[in-house]
Amino acid sequence: MIFLFLCSHQQTDTNEEILQRKQVATKHLPVIQCSTIVRCRACRTYINPFVYFVDSKRWKCNLCYRVNDLPEEFQYDPVSKSYGEPSRRPEVRSATIEFIAPGEYMLRPPQPAVYLFLLDVSLIARESGYLQVVCETIKNNLDDLPGDARTQIGFICYDAHIHYYLMGEGLTRPKEMTVLDIDDVFLPSPESLVVNVGERRELIRELLGVLGARHSAPAAPGSSACALGAALQAAYKLMAPTGGRITVFQTCLPNVGPGALQPREDPNARSSKDVAHLNPATDFYKRLALDCSGAQIAVDLFLLNSQYSDLATLSGMSKFSAGTVYHIPLFRASRSWQAQQLSRTLQRYLTRKIGFEAVMRVRCTRGISIHTFHGNFFVRSTDLLSLPNVSPDAGFGMQLSIDEALSDLQQVCFQAALLYTSSKGERRIRVHTLALPIASNLTDVLHAADQQCIIGLLSKMAVDRCASASMSEAKEALMNVAVDALSAYRLAQNLSAGAHSAALHAPASLRLLPLYLLALLKRKAFRTGTSTRLDDRVADMCDMKTLPLGALLRAVYPDLYPLHSLRDHVSAPQPGDDDCAAADPPRLHLSAERINATGAYLLDDGETMIIYICHAVSAAFLSDTFGVTAFSQLVDEARSLPKIDSEGNVLLHEFIDKLNEDRPYASNILVLKDNSPSRQVFTERLVDDRVESAFSYYEFLQHVKSQVK
Repeated sequence: MIFLFLCSHQQTDTNEEILQRKQVATKHLPVIQCSTIVRCRACRTYINPFVYFVDSKRWKCNLCYRVNDLPEEFQYDPVSKSYGEPSRRPEVRSATIEFIAPGEYMLRPPQPAVYLFLLDVSLIARESGYLQVVCETIKNNLDDLPGDARTQIGFICYDAHIHYYLMGEGLTRPKEMTVLDIDDVFLPSPESLVVNVGERRELIRELLGVLGARHSAPAAPGSSACALGAALQAAYKLMAPTGGRITVFQTCLPNVGPGALQPREDPNARSSKDVAHLNPATDFYKRLALDCSGAQIAVDLFLLNSQYSDLATLSGMSKFSAGTVYHIPLFRASRSWQAQQLSRTLQRYLTRKIGFEAVMRVRCTRGISIHTFHGNFFVRSTDLLSLPNVSPDAGFGMQLSIDEALSDLQQVCFQAALLYTSSKGERRIRVHTLALPIASNLTDVLHAADQQCIIGLLSKMAVDRCASASMSEAKEALMNVAVDALSAYRLAQNLSAGAHSAALHAPASLRLLPLYLLALLKRKAFRTGTSTRLDDRVADMCDMKTLPLGALLRAVYPDLYPLHSLRDHVSAPQPGDDDCAAADPPRLHLSAERINATGAYLLDDGETMIIYICHAVSAAFLSDTFGVTAFSQLVDEARSLPKIDSEGNVLLHEFIDKLNEDRPYASNILVLKDNSPSRQVFTERLVDDRVESAFSYYEFLQHVKSQVK
């Protein structure tokens, strides 16, 4: 039996509220340093707020129920610096806590922060102009890389050959060394390839200043060879002794040397119902990723391709090494908005918090076990994930099996413990403990279900189903979720056949589950009957597997706001306040019925904010918000908003800034007119409506209703 329905929050929560709840747990994170970390002697659970104290010297584990002795020093509270009851300890007062790990939690001294960049400089890479953007961004953020005095960095470029850059002791300028043999790679002077940032900062800056120009000149005609596999082998050899992070920038299909690939996509079959080539063409990248995982190396991939690059195969380097895939298709640095998008994404990537050489173990109450994990990692054992790198921007999912009857229990508990090395070289343990009540009947389970959490898990399960079975099976399984959930509720409520025929009945907690499922089916990852490039489809699948829940939900069912009513949601200033207080306008259903010819709208899917302006919007609104007097004066497909000294323009910028507040980086802006040739970029996101190859929301409900038994 798979435990899918997670008790949590109501469906009315906004995506921002989901993120806020996540942030509360870590905002005032207790950090403890002590000689003895109290754990259960049987199952190794960390002491937590849900244990039972038999007396002041013994505690009963809430997962395996063993009674354990408390060490004498546990009576001492390190926060108040006084002796007292063990229940006053921060470990027992907080469900989220972090320990500074003592020596026994280290197999070796904590590794330094080591960053290696692999840069594609083949013909297509040169034409894209990405390298100048990347080098400039790294150069600007070099001093903000997470790390301590031991932080190291290195660069390798590759086309038909491997280009190493030496910056070690004795060199006054960076030195390039090109290796022609890509079938048996070797490392010239490894100690000079990855160097200390503090000691060699000027050489690193000089290299970043010239690297873009060095590889921006047009390559010789026909020199489109790309030896990514050989570059990865060299990177692994270089990083294996320490571990760290490899960042790959790729623009094309690797076609020479180890791991060389051949084109597999048929452009004429992009809209077929059965999608081929979702699985890797070779296990080269998976095997290399597993080697990297064993050496505590994560591989992140930035794919900036203008043609088919077989992401289904290349993504293996990140999937099995706890890395991430970032995809900006059809990239051209000459398009300023794409250059800005790459720069923003890379800046966040370079400067966010990072943990190294990590493992995560999830423990459950006796009678429950882990069935399947979903995300990017390697599973070392049944409940242990190998995570060479961890970051705040990664999400995981898991299915649980109920192996024994839980009827005698009042609650079940889960504990996730992450052992990692911080960028400052400290070995730490982050522990989260969760307790959920036991439901005695199915109705209670359904009423307490969290439909957003369910969608987060189902999206990951569907991606894995596409790989293990087929796209059609994955889509059918998603549809069956709505049918099964509503059938179960009808059975639990003993609804009459007459009531069933009149309407679908669902608890409030699952009322939007069919809507979310329909929206999920219309994502690039799962849609069929619509021309979708294979790499774009696979990139969306990568996002479905790794995005944190708030970002994933916004991508699945974007937020739609009426901009023409922003003024209506500004309240008068309160006594003592200098400014007016602005409330968010109401979110609208994603349907053309909600789009009025006299309105302007903002559709926010997390990656892009589309501002859609209809032809009959008032001239006063246009003037106050965009600084133009007529619809015809608007710049279609603009990638930025003007800043003018007017109330409407200020309100719009404040609203967008508010939406961007809790995000890793600001979303792209796209201004579209309702007569734009690109208007389908907006209309295809109106997932409540029917398209040629998929149901409307009403039709989907009718389909589900006909299947509910």
